[in-house]
Amino acid sequence: MKFIRKNYTDDILKKLYESLLFPRMIEEKMLILLRQNKISKWFSGIGQEAISVGITQALHPEEYILPMHRNLGVFTGRDIPFEKLFAQWQGTMAGFTKGRDRSFHFGTNEHHIVGMISHLGPQNGVADGIALATKLKGEKKVTVVFNGDGGTSQGDFHEAINVAAVWDLPVIFVVENNGYGLSTPSSEQFRCKNFIDKAIGYGIEGIQVDGNNVLEVYDTILSIADKLRENPRPILLECITFRMRGHEEASGTKYVPKELMDTWAKKDPVENFEKYLVEQGVIDAIYIEQTRKKFKKEIEEGLEVAFQETHPQPDTERELNDVYTPFTQTIIQPSTDKKSEKRFIDAISDGLRQSMERFDNLVLMGQDIAEYGGVFKITEGFVEKFGKGRVRNTPLCEAAIVGTALGLSVKAMKAMVEMQFADFVTEGFNQIVNNLAKTHWRWGQSADVVVRMPTGAGTAAGPFHSQSNEAWFFHTPGLKIVYPSNPYDAKGLLCAALEDPNPVMYFEHKLLYRTLKDFIPDDYYTIEIGKAKLIREGESLSIITYGMGVHWATEIMDTLPDVKADIVDLRTLLPWDKDAVLETVKKTNRVLVLHEDTLTGGVGAEIAAWISEHCFQHLDAPVMREASLDTAIPFAPTLEQNFLPKIRLKNKIEELLKY
Repeated sequence: MKFIRKNYTDDILKKLYESLLFPRMIEEKMLILLRQNKISKWFSGIGQEAISVGITQALHPEEYILPMHRNLGVFTGRDIPFEKLFAQWQGTMAGFTKGRDRSFHFGTNEHHIVGMISHLGPQNGVADGIALATKLKGEKKVTVVFNGDGGTSQGDFHEAINVAAVWDLPVIFVVENNGYGLSTPSSEQFRCKNFIDKAIGYGIEGIQVDGNNVLEVYDTILSIADKLRENPRPILLECITFRMRGHEEASGTKYVPKELMDTWAKKDPVENFEKYLVEQGVIDAIYIEQTRKKFKKEIEEGLEVAFQETHPQPDTERELNDVYTPFTQTIIQPSTDKKSEKRFIDAISDGLRQSMERFDNLVLMGQDIAEYGGVFKITEGFVEKFGKGRVRNTPLCEAAIVGTALGLSVKAMKAMVEMQFADFVTEGFNQIVNNLAKTHWRWGQSADVVVRMPTGAGTAAGPFHSQSNEAWFFHTPGLKIVYPSNPYDAKGLLCAALEDPNPVMYFEHKLLYRTLKDFIPDDYYTIEIGKAKLIREGESLSIITYGMGVHWATEIMDTLPDVKADIVDLRTLLPWDKDAVLETVKKTNRVLVLHEDTLTGGVGAEIAAWISEHCFQHLDAPVMREASLDTAIPFAPTLEQNFLPKIRLKNKIEELLKY
């Protein structure tokens, strides 16, 4: 291993050495504790420390790093107290996640680190968002995100690099190429010889370094980072290295040929750099002994503090309260009485435009939403008013863009992501349910993101453009779900969703876009999220519904003049208004839950179950449901109408009344 000192001072070289040695000594202690059964699991980075250390020491302290399991040197390099790190690993309250997550599955804005989740790849999109925020703010910073060679097979990796390339984002995508994805060798993971070859396909620069040479890594990052701060663009950095321990300790390394282990043992990053510094007269045996003694004392003292912590005492109220970022909504009334007739689609556009005026940190992202104005023209004219920086066309990469939205949140910005059709959200599903939804509960980071979802059938668009998929998210704590049924609510709830610092899935029915109009306030206003609305009053039964169901229920009730019903428009599905439901059940004693989504496992199932459990004494009949058939949505108009619940609704009402 050849170290090239250049003009680096003794102090810099000592700092690099100490930054290498400290995580190595922590790891060695962790392996002892693991054998003593004092810790439960460990992901070792022994043999790879030079990458984490070289990168972290070369960056400015306020520049974000998104590390992975084996990047302990990032955390120690950012001066996180060892006892706090150990508390995190042990799952105690003193850790960053209050015992809710383990290892490096956490972030800390104080130290400018955003950790990973177990799904490999999503961290890359988040890095894009952080870098985008720094670029929009003119901060001249770089962002670094780590990947293992195995994880580069994930679509998130490809999507995030492509977005960074198209948008010229200052992101260094680090690939730690250690030859294995857990136990699977590179030959069974990919066909390319070098990862830097992939950079050509993205139209970006690729650089390869000896990942065990801390001086080479440090020097390379210093040079790259300086360039990217002045000329933002992404770079793919391949670090050739080797993992000397198992993927985690229980997995071992029996699958690795002995000669390969022996070869890489000679390239140990700590031992080689230490030997070099001794040869150069930078350090000596006394210095090494004193440094090791100092670190050992720090580790032992940190362990003594951390071992006094116990696992958290369960507190159900605390667990539930931390699901969402604390937010008390202030309802904003229109400042004047001025109203204009607007279609449903115009109301959405109006609310989005006024929110952009109100929040200068709000960024809109979606396919074709800029000059084209989106496929439904909701953002038409927005580029001219707000600029390409804030109204951004995206590549076809929903996962990367949702991740980018979270990254913007990390930098205290707001984001709106438009799914061209709600059906396409499957491409970003992991980012929504595992990153957006869980981030605040895990480590206190809000996900200030609204995902707009053009949804619903009735336009003969078939099974991939018409799905009602709100139930997919209804089961996910941490998300909020809004589903307006009229222009007034569409604007007020969208403005409210964009104010809320929590992730909101905002469903808008495509069939209502241009078929429904009303006079609504011209001014900015909001509606309470989580509050239902009584659309029509009656004594015969209660119809609890939302979205298109409100219009079906109203239409059918107009054909039954002798029957008077409460029609409750939920408007918000998560959290849904239990008080309003209880009130109407107590009043009419007969309940029908109606929705466009398929019957089995739909939102109506939960509402019906809740009514049966909490309102049983008020019922004169079973809680009934009407919904779409349990099939995919067919294309032909005749089949589509048969699929939808409207044609069965009148019979279901009569059945309920006869019970």
